[in-house]
Amino acid sequence: MPAYVIGEADIIHPEAMKGYGPLIVASVKKHGGKYLARGARPQVLEGGPAHNILIIEFENAEAARRWYASPEYQAAKAVRQGNSNLRLLLIEDFVKQAG
Repeated sequence: MPAYVIGEADIIHPEAMKGYGPLIVASVKKHGGKYLARGARPQVLEGGPAHNILIIEFENAEAARRWYASPEYQAAKAVRQGNSNLRLLLIEDFVKQAG
């Protein structure tokens, strides 16, 4: 069953983040992930302010966890830390509603 990594990023220092994009995209691709959304700006319908949204699809939750623990992701994370605030969620248990 596919698993999804959903993130919300608040970019604090855009100039320092320039090297992050190529690193994170390469790490996702190497580990079989596929971006469904990247840098999307949400329209808030309810609740507080929101930041850039990302959604990555992986074959399964274990593949997503391998990506997160990978040296490639850790290298990208090192560039990002201190330059943005990021919340990442792994969604693996959900029910698809019949249409």
